Amino acid sequence: MEVCRVSFGVMLVVTLIFSIVLPSSAQGPAPAPTSDGTSIDQGIAYVLMLVALVLTYLIHPLDASSSYNFF
Repeated sequence: MEVCRVSFGVMLVVTLIFSIVLPSSAQGPAPAPTSDGTSIDQGIAYVLMLVALVLTYLIHPLDASSSYNFF
């Protein structure tokens, strides 16, 4: 059991060293964020289309035949 603890401790130290040292030397500078607003506009359009679809399905039974029960 003691060998297992020692190997776990060694692996933990090696993992921490590699996770701290290697990524910092391998990564370059992060690119500047570029957003021209098209994704925001597209998201708003999707929400508006979903609202229109829900309203269409809610209003349609009201102007259908009078024997139609909504729920």
